[in-house]
Amino acid sequence: FRIHIPPELQLAAIGFVFASLFLGEIRDYYTRFWWWDMALHTMSGFLLGILGFLLVHILNETEKLQVHMKPGFVAFFAFMFALGVGALWEIFEFTMDSMFGMNMQKPMLGDPSGLTDTMWDLIVDALGALIISILGWRYLKNPDERSFLERWIDSFVERNPRFFKR
Repeated sequence: FRIHIPPELQLAAIGFVFASLFLGEIRDYYTRFWWWDMALHTMSGFLLGILGFLLVHILNETEKLQVHMKPGFVAFFAFMFALGVGALWEIFEFTMDSMFGMNMQKPMLGDPSGLTDTMWDLIVDALGALIISILGWRYLKNPDERSFLERWIDSFVERNPRFFKR
């Protein structure tokens, strides 16, 4: 599709993968720092929220499709997209733990079932997605106000002009 991802988004995604795989698993940050898993799930909510927002924003701006979704719907979709992918990840973790005896859910003290971990993961996924959804809604409603997300979206639009009418 020849989609050009802005360097800031690439760095955020690379940082997330590094933090989860190398620091989290290899350097054992998941057990060394009680908040590590929550921080990464919040970050995944951010990244998935941005991805969901950009997907709908591209559809909204494509001239080939005669569709125009309101900013509230775009923000709602971004939120639900991020939360849906987060829920699918939790199902994946549960399946890996149940079928292959892995320890992806990292059960907390007093809860060997992993339910508390799963619920906190979904809560912070939702928090990250909500923040991005609000910023995305603000971007569509008030294009003059600038936050980091607005700069990233503008950079994405500038690097991928064929997806957006001008």
